[in-house]
Amino acid sequence: MYEHFTTVRVRYAETDQMDIVYYGNYAQYFEVGRAECIRALGFTYKKMEEMGVRMPVVAMEAKFLRPAHYDDLITIKTVLRTLPSSHEICFEHEVYNEKKKLLTTGKVTLYFIDNLTNKRTRMPADLLATFAPYFGNK
Repeated sequence: MYEHFTTVRVRYAETDQMDIVYYGNYAQYFEVGRAECIRALGFTYKKMEEMGVRMPVVAMEAKFLRPAHYDDLITIKTVLRTLPSSHEICFEHEVYNEKKKLLTTGKVTLYFIDNLTNKRTRMPADLLATFAPYFGNK
């Protein structure tokens, strides 16, 4: 299992009239968590695209437990529970406030897509090799 933590300060534009983070912004928070999770391993989405692979989101779910507010410092926990063995990768997310209260949970599924053929493909070998030690694989 691989875990990564990212912090983000809630901006005024991300809140609604009730001073609550608008639910649609959680897709962006989840994306920040995923991108920084991968960056922490020495990869970026840009690097993967240069390797010939894109990663579109194919499914997303979220459960909203408590609100986040303007100027809150939130922590996005991103977890990869299983090492992908096919074209699919699934990230789980948990969003916490500064008091460590769980605010939101989510799950985002992406596919690895070959840039040339637009067909599903496997995780790039370099990225797989980077993730593998966290799952007991060599």
